[in-house]
Amino acid sequence: MKILVTGAAGFIGYHAVNALTEEGFQVIGLDNINAYYDVNLKYARLSDAGISKNDIKHGELISSTKTKNNLYRFIQLDIADRVALTDLFEKENFTHILHLAAQAGVRYSIENPYTYIDSNVVGFENLLEICRNFSIKHFVYASSSSVYGLNASIPYKETDMTESPASLYAATKKANELMAHVYSHLFSVPTTGIRFFTVYGPWGRPDMAPSLFMNAIMNEQPIRVFNHGNMQRDFTFIDDIVKGILKIIPSPPSNNIPYEIYNMGNSHPVELMDFIQIMENTTGKKALLSMEDMQPGDVRITYADTTHLEHDFDYKPFTSIETGIQKYYEWFVKLKKQQKFTTKYINEFDRITYLALCHQKNDGSESFRKRSEHHF
Repeated sequence: MKILVTGAAGFIGYHAVNALTEEGFQVIGLDNINAYYDVNLKYARLSDAGISKNDIKHGELISSTKTKNNLYRFIQLDIADRVALTDLFEKENFTHILHLAAQAGVRYSIENPYTYIDSNVVGFENLLEICRNFSIKHFVYASSSSVYGLNASIPYKETDMTESPASLYAATKKANELMAHVYSHLFSVPTTGIRFFTVYGPWGRPDMAPSLFMNAIMNEQPIRVFNHGNMQRDFTFIDDIVKGILKIIPSPPSNNIPYEIYNMGNSHPVELMDFIQIMENTTGKKALLSMEDMQPGDVRITYADTTHLEHDFDYKPFTSIETGIQKYYEWFVKLKKQQKFTTKYINEFDRITYLALCHQKNDGSESFRKRSEHHF
């Protein structure tokens, strides 16, 4: 297999690339390295995979210094650039695509809708056309638990109705699933969508709760606790996610219409306040809490039913939240000591969430907006 991994500088993409190359697969990673969050974290992930920031030139392939025989190469490219993407496929004989690139973030989509359309819809369509024209054997892509939106049925099953998204981000992910079905139906493109549930672990995104909470506790900063703590999340450890991905990639759907959707979550929702307590126990520090109302676009609970995944692959995520947080904490402390990069998690969170929400409130927040924009 020769695999294109989009979003290779991202959280899941970085781990997927490492796992695939360890298995001996030839991989080309692609990422536009946008500034949704601190690019230093993205460059640090790439560096850890043997790709130096100083060697990266837009549109040019470079080889990892940590693999032999060009097993891993990287290119900075935007999936919305149809011409450049097509040119890459004309030069490389890809057999599979693992599509993880997307504009992420539920709350950020409120303020920046066009960014989501460009990446999550236009970019996705470009890749589907690539699959059609270059006879890709399996197109595996990241969907999201967000597609369940306002669905009241718990736990979430792949057969549940998903026609009531609570955010534009969720709507784009649902659109991806529908678009993939069209290409599977009309052109027999084998597609599999994976609905990820709150992925966390080493090298995680700074706008996600585990990173925000860990950084806040360690730096004695307040944690913003939405809906006054009345929330549950199906936290899923990154190693479990990658193991599931590796099982799916070489196994395209064999249905009459080669199309599948799988939930991938731990199936053990954790109360938000319990999650914070686990972090307190792990770090040995007390959290400072700022209790706040529910935020637009959020849902109260996520909970994956993984029966379909278990049936087809005899696999389900299994890492307990206590074990996962311990591993994340050990990485966090180690990286902080090494001082490889400086990611201001708390300020990054403020920038992402506050700028997306302050237009909804007329509370004298313009001064905060200016401070945030100046800082970044």
